[in-house]
Amino acid sequence: MTEHTSKQYDAELESLRSRVLQMGGLVENQIVSAIEGLNSLSDDTLFKEVIGRESEVNKIEMEIDELCNHILARRQPAAVDLRSVLVAIKMIRDLERIGDEAEKVARMGLMIVEAGKNYVPKVDLQRMAANAIAMLRKVLDSYARVNAVSAAEVVKADQEVDDEFRAIIRQLITFMMEDPRTISRSIEILFIAKAIERIGDHAKNMSEHVVYMVRGRDVRHKGADVVAQEAAEK
Repeated sequence: MTEHTSKQYDAELESLRSRVLQMGGLVENQIVSAIEGLNSLSDDTLFKEVIGRESEVNKIEMEIDELCNHILARRQPAAVDLRSVLVAIKMIRDLERIGDEAEKVARMGLMIVEAGKNYVPKVDLQRMAANAIAMLRKVLDSYARVNAVSAAEVVKADQEVDDEFRAIIRQLITFMMEDPRTISRSIEILFIAKAIERIGDHAKNMSEHVVYMVRGRDVRHKGADVVAQEAAEK
């Protein structure tokens, strides 16, 4: 490579990373807005904004895909550079799906608002949502700082989100058994809780991608302790 070509290549890789982080920030805002809308359920504005911005998430995913294809075809990256491009492709898939889950939360919230908030069971989704959002933020930070150890911590955090989801299911079952009039709203809240749980799953997937990018080790389908160990090894 000439020095000029090498600098262009480095710039393309940096642009790729920046674009992935840009998409991550957009998706994070989607989730935060959807959860804020759930706090009061008195206004449908936030929900409609989240739904309306979904096309923007899809657009940036396609643009990043095109950039990845360009780098693979023109630069033929190897070693860590190749892993960086492959991980970017995987990361944006998970981010796009997180955007879909945020839209699902917004649509369910919109249905509750339109129904007039009648017979809505008092279930606290905020803790679970806050943990899922924290997972996403941490994995994006780990990706930006190329930090495998920090990324591995997200895998462990997913267990808490799963536990909270199961607790919410038990609460909703109790509400529906005690008052059948809450069934419709309970089902909508169940869909919301499941969407939040899936956001945690996708953040976990992304953390495993970061470990692979940094260490070159595929840690999928391994326990949190094993992932942490492999992330720490150099």
